[in-house]
Amino acid sequence: MLRQIAVDCPRTVPDVTFFQQEKVQKSLERILYTWAIRHPASGYVQGINDLATPFMVVFLSEHLEGSIDNWKIADLPAEKISNVEADCYWCLTKLLDCMQDHYTFAQPGIQRLVFKLKELVRRIDEPILRHMEEQGLEFLQFAFRWFNCLLIREIPFHLVHRLWDTYIAEGDALPDFLVYIAASFLLTWTDKLQQLEFQDMVMFIQHLPTHRWSDLELEMVLSRAYMWHAMFSSSPSHLVS
Repeated sequence: MLRQIAVDCPRTVPDVTFFQQEKVQKSLERILYTWAIRHPASGYVQGINDLATPFMVVFLSEHLEGSIDNWKIADLPAEKISNVEADCYWCLTKLLDCMQDHYTFAQPGIQRLVFKLKELVRRIDEPILRHMEEQGLEFLQFAFRWFNCLLIREIPFHLVHRLWDTYIAEGDALPDFLVYIAASFLLTWTDKLQQLEFQDMVMFIQHLPTHRWSDLELEMVLSRAYMWHAMFSSSPSHLVS
């Protein structure tokens, strides 16, 4: 388990140089290993390494000034680093408490959300679902990663704090709301996707053009998610697994 964590930490948020610092990676290792041994039902699962990073940035910002590109964790005393690691551990634990079955054997929680996402898309935009089915594209081929990493790999890192703000606000209702966020995210490109065949659709979804996104685009995704949740949550038969 520790070996897998040690392998994954250098791969975490590769486009942010701060996370390539050796001391940052060691700090992340300690957070993840502590979480894993305290949660033996799942242990460490690839993807959880990404979920700790927004908390690290928030708590380190209390001690490091300026742009994250200029941060050096080596400038901090060991006691402050330990305190940040403890805060990150407890926040990560709180975030994942409501979705433990996302990371147990066979990850049944994620499988369930993928099914619900497909049914929600069927309800909102049946033409795009029909096109995806005709092309043979399964939701599991892309949505599994979305739910496993809570979409953190799909948007620029500077927007992740806004996404995490929504996740934390949802509390224990987060797993259900994730379905609406994922649907809104996918249907942002419904017109484009309907023009693509299978191979091009797979490539497009794997490299979605979000690198130039600002808060505005993410707010649109979240606003649609809230709207659809308000419309459908009181009649959830379309999401029955």
